[in-house]
Amino acid sequence: MDTNTETSPHTLFSHVCEGDTAFESGGLRDFFLYRDLGIAAATGGQVVAHLVKANMAPEVGTGWHRHEANFHIVYMLKGWARFMYEDKETLVKAGDCVHQRPGIVHFLFDYSKDMEYLEIVSPAAFTSIDMPAPCAVPAPKPWV
Repeated sequence: MDTNTETSPHTLFSHVCEGDTAFESGGLRDFFLYRDLGIAAATGGQVVAHLVKANMAPEVGTGWHRHEANFHIVYMLKGWARFMYEDKETLVKAGDCVHQRPGIVHFLFDYSKDMEYLEIVSPAAFTSIDMPAPCAVPAPKPWV
């Protein structure tokens, strides 16, 4: 194990204030908005951290997929989201944290109108790979 505490030459100090970056479309999913927190730039692409929030009601969800990533957590800030992790339904509410182990097949299929979460992934340029469905997925609840 490397216990060297020297800063990597590719790692910079970063402080992104609330008004420094805005929520934008164009991320991995069209039905979400993303706010970059500057971590990918500060770590030379080692890690990405962004805020993700609902932009439109769930219709089809993310579909079954897995990520090519070494590390992936979701910390729910507001609202809730319903995921399928392999064949298990998981409700993630504000204050909950999920570690998605590398390669886990999952499907985010339902979420509240006010859903917002912090997502931290390594590496920053992780990929998403569509996967066959291991089981049926419940229908999303309509926004009212």
